[in-house]
Amino acid sequence: MRHTYRCPLRWADLDLLGHVNNVVYVDYLQEARVDMLRTHGPAAHTGELAEGVVVVRHEASYLAPLAFGFEPVTIESWVTEIRAATFTLAYEIFHEQPDGERRVHARATTVLTPYVFASERPRRLTADERASLEVFLEPAEPAVRVPLASARPAAAVHAPVQVRFSDVDVYGHVNNVKYFEYLQEARIQLTAEIWRGLDPISLVVAQTDVDYRSPILFRPEPYEAWSWASRIGQRSATIESLILDGETVLARARVAIVFFDPRTERSVAPPEPYLAGLRSLLVS
Repeated sequence: MRHTYRCPLRWADLDLLGHVNNVVYVDYLQEARVDMLRTHGPAAHTGELAEGVVVVRHEASYLAPLAFGFEPVTIESWVTEIRAATFTLAYEIFHEQPDGERRVHARATTVLTPYVFASERPRRLTADERASLEVFLEPAEPAVRVPLASARPAAAVHAPVQVRFSDVDVYGHVNNVKYFEYLQEARIQLTAEIWRGLDPISLVVAQTDVDYRSPILFRPEPYEAWSWASRIGQRSATIESLILDGETVLARARVAIVFFDPRTERSVAPPEPYLAGLRSLLVS
């Protein structure tokens, strides 16, 4: 069985291209996930599984632009794996067309762990929690994952990460969605630096993978984001990032970006100076 959630859109969700911003998709996933865990199964009655979990990893694939509309977007959620202390949810964000076909805007997975916030430690799933998750279980083969970087290369570009009070959840941790926003800010600063003097160019995000290593907390001093290029193609590139507190890795990420023509809504090969700028940050 799959859980279905109808997620309303907001005008503020849009980016400069008039599409729902890639960060906001992760917010939609969170809304669908909380609705699923709050309203179904034995564990839903205590609220522990809905409120007492943290995200270990997100993987999101962006497949088609999502424009603003008054009709909610549909999100299906289900469980693909249950382990002793973690479980994995999968999602599909789509609009159903008049002919019954789906226009899929994104697919994603989230690895979560139950968490004891008083001691800041993960815990094992209870029998009731496992039973509530098994209702939605559709086992899938674990994805083959290329490890994310854990060390900052010399070519990386620095961007400060300033936490806002509104970024923090009721447990005093920065919400998982905000990490995507911090990574986006770091990429914008990176491209502004390497493409200084060039005309603006359109980019879209095709894939984002994020590992959450340690909580980010609210404080006046900024954290640090470091970003670099790990792959450069003719129409796309891969940007890797670390969010650090001194030498401590708080999060690590890999983002595939695509050069985009807003008129045709297709990928496009950019002029050479844009690729040359990325090559200055290439770490093989």
